[in-house]
Amino acid sequence: MYKKVPLALTTFRLILAPVILVLTYFQRDDAKWIVLILMYLGLISDILDGIVARHLDVSSPALRRFDSQTDMLFWLSIGVSTWLLHPDLIANNNIAVITILVMEAMCYVVSLLKFKRETCTHAFLSKLWGITLLIAFTSLIGFGYAGLPFAIAITIGLIAHLDRIMITLILPAWTHDIPSAYHAYLIRKGIPFRKNKLFN
Repeated sequence: MYKKVPLALTTFRLILAPVILVLTYFQRDDAKWIVLILMYLGLISDILDGIVARHLDVSSPALRRFDSQTDMLFWLSIGVSTWLLHPDLIANNNIAVITILVMEAMCYVVSLLKFKRETCTHAFLSKLWGITLLIAFTSLIGFGYAGLPFAIAITIGLIAHLDRIMITLILPAWTHDIPSAYHAYLIRKGIPFRKNKLFN
């Protein structure tokens, strides 16, 4: 029974995505604080699902792939919610938003072309980007302000996406939970390294 907890945590986050979209679409500004609460709950589930899976020794490729795709859908729902609540903010920063979306698409294209399956790195920089996204979306949704939080999230996001692409290009074969491009290089060279159970 306990071994299903990681799957339940990831599924919970997946369910949050349409809930956030429906709330935002029908309630608009009245829903912004609920959306923020759901966003934080989603992030907590994202942190816990991997940690619990590794602790219970059930961290399979299928589970990690499900987690990775759920992350994308969850944050995409937050992005759409932000656009519905503050379309002017998104319009004023459309180049940055489009650039991030293109980089995300490139990560998938490169991985699909090379390995015939989607990217699933869960790298350190991607986790850092998740934290900056949380702060940026809190500012955007809660206070209608982009400014520095948004700029930092975009900058870290670009760096994190470049790292993901490099990981994919360096890896000799598809695998999941790669901390960084450097660790992908170690894998390519057959050099062992220890992963941290809290992060990978």
